[in-house]
Amino acid sequence: MGKCALGSGVSKMAAAEWEDGLGRESIKEKARLRLREFDVGDRFSHLPLPKASVLLPLMVREGKLHLLLTLRSMQLRRSPGQVCFPGGKSEAIDKDEIDTALREAKEEVGLQPEKVEVICRLVPGIDKMNHLVTPVVGFIEDTFQATPNPDEVSDVFVVPLEYFVKPLNYKTLPYKTSTGYLSRMHCFIYDDHEHKMSFKIWGLTAHFAVFLALVIFGKRPTFEVDYDLDDLISSSEKNFMNLYASLYKRKSNL
Repeated sequence: MGKCALGSGVSKMAAAEWEDGLGRESIKEKARLRLREFDVGDRFSHLPLPKASVLLPLMVREGKLHLLLTLRSMQLRRSPGQVCFPGGKSEAIDKDEIDTALREAKEEVGLQPEKVEVICRLVPGIDKMNHLVTPVVGFIEDTFQATPNPDEVSDVFVVPLEYFVKPLNYKTLPYKTSTGYLSRMHCFIYDDHEHKMSFKIWGLTAHFAVFLALVIFGKRPTFEVDYDLDDLISSSEKNFMNLYASLYKRKSNL
């Protein structure tokens, strides 16, 4: 009888794991379908700006999508101690933006490229150094154990993706770019109970996280955004091209 009870318990556990796997795959498949609609491919790759890429690593944890982020080392010259995605500048060995994002993620947090299921490239952004920054979205396993490169990364943490449309602690800051382009900057404070600390997520990192959440969930956030939510694809591309045009208008006036 003891053997039967044990066998029954094991089969129930196996069934629960199987159902959990099915649920995880269902969540991922819904996200994949949404993301592929927004894949820009290499449409913006020809723009004459220095190139950079970031990886937006998604995972399913406890039945919900989460996003992996890093805290930059205080030793870094640029943006020390700030939250960002794994990423960096393009190098000659990279054949495209995806290569750059995967190479940088491996260097920064020990994420092997073959462990990433790349889904798409989203509309790029332009950082304060006027790099064209392409966000590359990919799925990773929730069991991934980061090994941060201490020269570049001081911590790694995950945030539920839904936090970027339904935050507990949020403010918006109107700002003008170096080109004079007016926009709003999202700023989130996320209390991470695992690390027992709060992380400030803002700037281009927050911009990409918000857009990713809007794409996947397709619902209105609890704060204002600079998009036509009924036509997210067109409005996001229009916003980017306006920002790009303002950069070149400024260059021509110098």
